[in-house]
Amino acid sequence: MNRKEYLEMMRGAGKLDYEIYLNTERLLACQKEPEDLCNPDELQFMIVHQVEELWMKLMGTTLLDIDDEMRAGRTLKALTLFRRVHICQEMMSTQLALLETMSPKDYQEIRLLLGNGSGQESPGFRVLLKMPKDLWQTYVDIYLEGGKRTLEQVYDSEYSHDEAYMMAEALAEFDEQFQKFRNAHMQLIYRSIGVAANSLKGRPVKILDAGIRQKFFPELWSVRAEMTDRWGSSYGIKRDKLEPKTDA
Repeated sequence: MNRKEYLEMMRGAGKLDYEIYLNTERLLACQKEPEDLCNPDELQFMIVHQVEELWMKLMGTTLLDIDDEMRAGRTLKALTLFRRVHICQEMMSTQLALLETMSPKDYQEIRLLLGNGSGQESPGFRVLLKMPKDLWQTYVDIYLEGGKRTLEQVYDSEYSHDEAYMMAEALAEFDEQFQKFRNAHMQLIYRSIGVAANSLKGRPVKILDAGIRQKFFPELWSVRAEMTDRWGSSYGIKRDKLEPKTDA
């Protein structure tokens, strides 16, 4: 195969309608030229992280729309948009597997070119860390009527699988999927550089592990534990063993 010819074809001419609309000429120029790569895997490394930024951009703008829809009381629209966000989160976690095809040595060569940069500096990641606080306030204002209603009522004593419950579960799914992404990223760090190593910021990588334990909406997780304790009190700490049924 003529490598040079195929690489040129991949760039495109930037003149067809599809290329113009998607601005493929600039898009495909966002990566290094093949001759400038430190090793062949660097192209993959750049593309995966650039795509992650695009997914986070879509998630961030969609979360802004979700906040508007919740404020307007359009729950079904907000839930549909949340499904879009959840799918983006799943794809973010899944595509990290691509980087597992890279050897630790190849990654070390790429890492030398990052300066002091790290994923903690991602604009999309920083925004997504900040947004949940505002989303939660909107949920409280609209679905908990500014605090007149409680999560205990939504989930237990007045449970009716209503809009307040469905929106709470959408928020919980966002929280859970974000933690799954963080966990997948942490496992990638284990595999590529090892958790005992120092990060590019000079801090132990194991500090990143603290982020896995962070919850955006702790109230949504504590209400489950409270329910379990409350329901469990009816039979005490230790339950009687179930007896097998016998034929009469």
